[in-house]
Amino acid sequence: MNNCLSLGALACLLALAAPAARAQQVALPPPVAVQDKTQPSPRLNPEATNRAERLSDYMVRDLHLNGYQAARLRAINADKTTKLEAAERLNAKNAPALDQQRTGIMHERDQELRGVLSTDQYSNYYEARGRYNKADRDYASTATQVATEALVKSVQDPAPVRANDATIGPANPKANTRPAGNLGRNAR
Repeated sequence: MNNCLSLGALACLLALAAPAARAQQVALPPPVAVQDKTQPSPRLNPEATNRAERLSDYMVRDLHLNGYQAARLRAINADKTTKLEAAERLNAKNAPALDQQRTGIMHERDQELRGVLSTDQYSNYYEARGRYNKADRDYASTATQVATEALVKSVQDPAPVRANDATIGPANPKANTRPAGNLGRNAR
């Protein structure tokens, strides 16, 4: 009888321990990555988006892509352009490091496009990579120059603050329309 109780107790303990062991084996979800609020969000960066769209339009037209290929190319270019913009910001003063990162990003693009393009299209793309990269860099430098000029102009000649196009000071300092004398509340 003692054996029966100990076997029953053992069976009961095993039955209770099995779910606990399974619960310990359940994988916890990975921790949520904290976004750095001091850096612009890649998906909200209009410069990177415009740059990727312009390059994608050029490549779609040049390589004669269908709708599926064009959509995949746009997604790939958006990702790679965001990475390029980040690398250009981080390594603005370190040209060798920037070139190394740029080469790595372009290699990633090549690998991803290999799965999207046909053999003929990929051959055409591979031959024209230098042309695409040059067009992208030219657009990026032009966009940066235009943005810098717009910033300088906005500081030197600020736009009116109010909606009715009023300026802060008189447009013509000699055209003072106030009558001479003290015209207070009681003046008639």
